[in-house]
Amino acid sequence: MAGERAECRLVRRVVSVSTGTTGVWLVGARGNVATTAMVGARAIARDATDTTGMVTERAPCDSLDLPSVDSLVFGGHDVQTGSVVETAERLSERNGIPDPTTLDAVREELDAIDDRIETGTARNCGQAVADLADEGTDDALSLREVVEDIRSDYDAFREDNDVDRVVVVNVASSEPMPADPEKYDSIETIERALDDDDPLPASSLYAYAALADGHPFVNFTPNAANALGGLRDLAEREGVPHMGRDGKTGETLMKSALAPMFAGRNLRVRSWEGHNILGNRDGEVLEDDANKAGKLASKGGVLDGILDDDTHNRVRIDYTPALGDWKTAWDDVRFRGFLDTDMKLQFTWEGSDSALAAPLVLDLARLLAFADEQGESGLQPHLASFFKDPLGVDEHDLSEQFGMLAEYVEAHTTQQAAIGAEGER
Repeated sequence: MAGERAECRLVRRVVSVSTGTTGVWLVGARGNVATTAMVGARAIARDATDTTGMVTERAPCDSLDLPSVDSLVFGGHDVQTGSVVETAERLSERNGIPDPTTLDAVREELDAIDDRIETGTARNCGQAVADLADEGTDDALSLREVVEDIRSDYDAFREDNDVDRVVVVNVASSEPMPADPEKYDSIETIERALDDDDPLPASSLYAYAALADGHPFVNFTPNAANALGGLRDLAEREGVPHMGRDGKTGETLMKSALAPMFAGRNLRVRSWEGHNILGNRDGEVLEDDANKAGKLASKGGVLDGILDDDTHNRVRIDYTPALGDWKTAWDDVRFRGFLDTDMKLQFTWEGSDSALAAPLVLDLARLLAFADEQGESGLQPHLASFFKDPLGVDEHDLSEQFGMLAEYVEAHTTQQAAIGAEGER
């Protein structure tokens, strides 16, 4: 089976990413972010909306040979029943996004996508996620059996929809971090954990199934997933591109832009307090301290390496049901300038959680498909600007991260131009 899967990967890589078909498998497919991404993609295909918010639709990324948005085929896993349409209707009624006209334009296509959503796993996701999961999950199965079911779902999706590659994107709820992540620092320890039913979290099971079969993987959550050393080694061995973790969409995006300003002007930040409130399912799950720990670490860590180590840096996240899919962050920054002058900056960030995240999910699916087409493997550091805690990247300055993406694009466009010039000779 492994040999057959490897052969399929080689066949897919000779198909142009812009003329072939890319499957996007969303873990958490009936959630708000996944639903908004799918609504947006299908609405773009029908000219019912534009591509505002998509990094890949502006320079420099628009010069890459990326799969078109309207060619993306969606499927996924979820642990809740219901439908994508029901989620979209709830978002529209409570938050006004998408608007009813846009939703009606893609309703039938969302119904078709729902037929491609399979029951996922909530193994080792913590009590908060287990309480949200519906009956009929896989508690009676071994971890090996769970992984094999996931791999079968990926394969069936690829074959049934005749897609050239499958990009797996994890947009599921936050889960507790493993008690000892260093324990899984090699492929052998990962394999042993699967055999022994160790408490590997669901995100890492999805990641293992994807990487083992050559499917590019994106972790848009703060979960362990592909951050485990053994899974990073697996991606290198199998020649699979992957990246994460925790999409950078709101308050942390502001931090990564503003903190370098203070550093560059030699203004000493004494404290940076951030208080976040949100009202969707993610907010509900983050009420559990175990599930919240990873999110707090990724949000707070962005200031490390930009500001002085002794900066007081604290982040709070609270669930406020009345907000629905909207989130608000209040930040209070106290800094010291010339002649020991104490000053402050305060700002409020308010946005639709899903509308901020969804276009980035589409961007990442397209960029990972491109990397796979180029035969690139392992971590993709040029995608650091998309994440709060970019794997393998210590740089958190947003402008520097954007520069990494620009350099990547320039290298590929220069190479393509050289190939084209050679072909004309």
